[in-house]
Amino acid sequence: MRIPLSWLREFVDIDLDPERIAEILTMGAVEVEGVEEVGPEFRGVVVAEVVRVWPHPNASRLSLCEVRIPDRVLQVVCGAPNLREGTKVAFALPGADLAGMRIEARRIRGELSEGMICSEAELRISEDASGIMILEPDAPLGADLGEYLGLKDYILELSPTPNRGDCLSVLGIARELSALTGVPLRLPDIRLKEEEVGAEEFIKVEILAPDHCPRYTARYLWDVKVGPSPFWMRLRLMRSGMRPINNVVDITNYVMLELGQPLHAFDYDRLRERKIVVRLAEDGERFVTLDGKERVLDRQTLMICDAEGPVAIGGVMGGLDSEIEEGTQRVLLESAFFAPSSIRRTSRFLKLETEASHRFSRGVDPELAPYASARAADLMVRYAQGKLAKGIVDVYPNPWRPPKVYVDIGWIRDFLGVDLTEEEAKDYLGRLNMKVEVLSEGRWEVTPPSYRFDIQREVDIAEEVGRLKGYGEIPEKLPRLLPLSREVERSDLERKLKEMMVGYGFYEVLTYSFISPRSMEVLGIGEGLRLLNPLSEEGSVMRTSLLPGLLEVARFNSNRGIKDLRIFELRKVYLPQDGELPREEKRLAALAAGNFWPRWWREKGRAVDFYVMKGCVEGILREFGIADVEFVTPRDISFLHPGQGALLRLKDKEMGFLGRLAPQVEEAFELQGVYVLELNVEELLQRAEKRKVYRPLPRFPGIYRDIALLVDEDMAAEEVMKLVLGCKPPFLERVEFLDCYSGPPLPQGKKNLALRLYFRAEDRTLTDEEANEGQKRVIEALKGAGLQLR
Repeated sequence: MRIPLSWLREFVDIDLDPERIAEILTMGAVEVEGVEEVGPEFRGVVVAEVVRVWPHPNASRLSLCEVRIPDRVLQVVCGAPNLREGTKVAFALPGADLAGMRIEARRIRGELSEGMICSEAELRISEDASGIMILEPDAPLGADLGEYLGLKDYILELSPTPNRGDCLSVLGIARELSALTGVPLRLPDIRLKEEEVGAEEFIKVEILAPDHCPRYTARYLWDVKVGPSPFWMRLRLMRSGMRPINNVVDITNYVMLELGQPLHAFDYDRLRERKIVVRLAEDGERFVTLDGKERVLDRQTLMICDAEGPVAIGGVMGGLDSEIEEGTQRVLLESAFFAPSSIRRTSRFLKLETEASHRFSRGVDPELAPYASARAADLMVRYAQGKLAKGIVDVYPNPWRPPKVYVDIGWIRDFLGVDLTEEEAKDYLGRLNMKVEVLSEGRWEVTPPSYRFDIQREVDIAEEVGRLKGYGEIPEKLPRLLPLSREVERSDLERKLKEMMVGYGFYEVLTYSFISPRSMEVLGIGEGLRLLNPLSEEGSVMRTSLLPGLLEVARFNSNRGIKDLRIFELRKVYLPQDGELPREEKRLAALAAGNFWPRWWREKGRAVDFYVMKGCVEGILREFGIADVEFVTPRDISFLHPGQGALLRLKDKEMGFLGRLAPQVEEAFELQGVYVLELNVEELLQRAEKRKVYRPLPRFPGIYRDIALLVDEDMAAEEVMKLVLGCKPPFLERVEFLDCYSGPPLPQGKKNLALRLYFRAEDRTLTDEEANEGQKRVIEALKGAGLQLR
C-alpha cells in the first residue's frame, strides 16, 4: 500500500522527516517497506496567463498567443485545441528542462515561439496529451509549477499485517501515527449541502442475505456532470497506485484510499424500479463485470441487484451495465459493510482480487459506512456539481455491538515484564480510542473501537499497551531452562538429518504443500486430498509425496541453465483417509541431476548415479544405527526407471525408495538423468539409536581374503551378501564388493562378482589358518547355494 506523506500530514500535523516517521510506524508494528522521494521531472516551468490568441499565418492547425508572467509578455506558438484567452497555464520558459528535453526560443513556421505551453503528458505528471494543462484561476502568476502543484513529496510503502484491515487507508495509518506519537488526529471537514427532497423517495433497499451483508447504505445525487477530476485528486490516486477515470469514480476510489471504506457508484438511470436487492447468486448464474469478463457464479456469491437482476458482485466489482459513463447524470452511491469471510471466499472462487475485495476480506469498520458516504457525497457536490438528496437510506438489521474485554493490569505488567502504572496504561488505551471502565483495583473493562475487530482477548490489550510503551522498553531476561522433551529430541534428530544432507552436498529447499494434480498423474502416485477453495489449479491438491515439489524446482533451474543440481526437503506429506482428516507424515526427499562432483580444471566431473544416492541412504542408516535394511527391487513404483531403483525394507516395513526417474517422467518434467530418494522420517527416527556408545579403535591387525564368483546376470549382490553373512563365519568383521563384470570371455547371461572378506580378532592377532577357516565356510555356503567359484 502506497501513501503520499503530504496526504498523511493532513490528518496528523507531525513535523518529522519521512525516515523517522517510517521508523516510528515500523516499531509500532505497522511495517514500512520503503520511503520513495518523488518530485517533478521538469525544471523552469511556471504559472502563466494567456492574454491573447490569434491564428498562425502560415499553419492552419497552429495558433499564436501571448502569455504573461509577472515581468514580461512572451509570444508562443501552440497547437492545443483547448487554448483560450484568460486561462492560467503551465509555461516552460526558454532554458527549461522537460525530462531531458531543453526548451529554447525558436521560429516555428516563420513565427517566433519564446517558450512552450505544456500538457500534463509533456510534464510527465499524467498520460493526458489531449490538450494543454489548464490551471485554477487563482493560481499565482509566475509561481514555480512544481511547488504550486505540490509535486515534491514522499511515498510510504506500507505492508500492514492481514489482521489489521483498519490500516489499509490514510486514516488508519494516521490513527496509528497519532497513537504512537501523541499528536492529535484531524478528520476531513464534511459540509453536506442537501436538497429538500429525501433520498428514501428515490431508493429502496432490501437485504436478503444479512449474514453476508449486515449493513447497506445508499445516497442519491442528480444533475451530476461527469468529467475529469481536479489535478490534486488525480495526482494522489496515481501516486497511490490507482488510475484516474472520471470525477465520480475517482471520488469513490479517493475516499476508499482515504478512509478505508470501499464505495461504488451506480448509474441510477440503469437501475430498474429504483430498487436495490442484496442476495446470493444461483448456481451457474452468469454476470459480466466492469472488466468485460463473464463470471460464472455459485450460491455463495453475494450479489447486488436491482428489481430484475444483478448489477454488481458485492464487495468485489461492479457490473458493466451500470457503470458511470460520460453521459451519466444521476448516481446511486453505495457504502456497505460486507462480511469478511464472504468476500474472501468469493474473491478466491472467482480468482478476482480488487482494491475493494482486498479491504473487505480483511475487515472494514461496520460503523464507517455512513461517514464515508457523506465524505464522497460532499466531494461529488463540489467537484461534479451534483445535487444531493437529503438523508441516507441505511438498512442495518443487526447493529454492531462492541465487545467487552476484561483485563488485569497486574497480569499485563507481568506479561510484558515492564514497569507500568495504571495512568500510563489508561493513556495508551485512550490514544487507541478504547474506552476503559474501572471495575475494581487493577481490574478494567475495555471496549475497543468498531474498527479494531482484532481486539478480542486480554493478551490483545497487552500487545497494544506493549507496542505503545515501546518494544525497546521490554527488558531482556534469560528464559527458564526445562528438561528436554521428546519433541526436542525429535527436533534434534531432524536437525542432524538435515546437517547430514548438507554435508553430502545437498541444498535444502522449501516447496508448497499444495501441488498440481497433473504432477501426481505423471508420477502415478494416486489421488491426494483436493482443496475446496484452491488459489489455483496448480495448487489444488495436498501433496502425498515430496517429489512433485522437488521436480518443479529442478525444472525451474534446468530451464535457466542450471543442470547440476542437488536439493532436498524434510517436510510433511498428507495421506488421505476415508472419512477422516489426512494422516500427516514427515518424509525426507532428495533429488540430484547432472554432475554430483563438479568439473575442475584437471577433472571432468562425475555424473550422479544410482550408487551415489544409495551411498547417501546407507550413510544415513549407518549414522542412525539402523541395520538389516534391505534394498529390494521395486514392483509397483512406476515412476522409477526399471533396473535402476530400489525399495528400502526393514522387517516387511517399507521405509522409502531411491532410483532414477523413468524416461516418461523425465520427459514430462523436461529433465534428464534425474535420481531421487524418499525416506519415511517417522520410521527412521523411531528406530534411530538415541544414545551413541564409544567403541575403541582395533588394537590388532586384520586379514582379508578375496573371492570371485560366477553368477547369473540377474542375481542381486544383496542375495550374495545374505549368503555370506548367513553362514556366520568366525571373526568376520565386514564384507565389501570389489567388482562386477559381464561380457567376453564370460558365458552369456553370467557375470563375475568379486568380494573381499575382512577377518579380525579383538583380543589377539589372527592367524592365517583362522582366516582360511572362515573363508572356507563362506565358500561352502556359496557352493551350497549353487554358485560357481572362479
